[in-house]
Amino acid sequence: MRDSLDLIRIVRPEAGTAALDHEINAERANSVNAAEARVKKAIAALNAAAEREPYLSEARDAVWSYFVQREIIGFRRHQDVILDLAIPQDVLNGLGAMGAKSK
Repeated sequence: MRDSLDLIRIVRPEAGTAALDHEINAERANSVNAAEARVKKAIAALNAAAEREPYLSEARDAVWSYFVQREIIGFRRHQDVILDLAIPQDVLNGLGAMGAKSK
């Protein structure tokens, strides 16, 4: 098996990594989709709540994680998804903020 892989790499070097690249890209897409689903769920819970404060932390964390996932794969602009997902301004204002640690 190893000899045939070495031969493939000699003839077409990119063929040795094409399958791995495909798997990595599929994992990246799945990760971004999961992060987006978490944002949608958190925003829906926030919008449905009579008292928003308890849900803000989860929404902010979900949005921040989603933005990080997008940036990892090269998407630096978030304005379109902010509009598409209707991310509220109070969520955006607190992105990256960390609450006090309990002892």
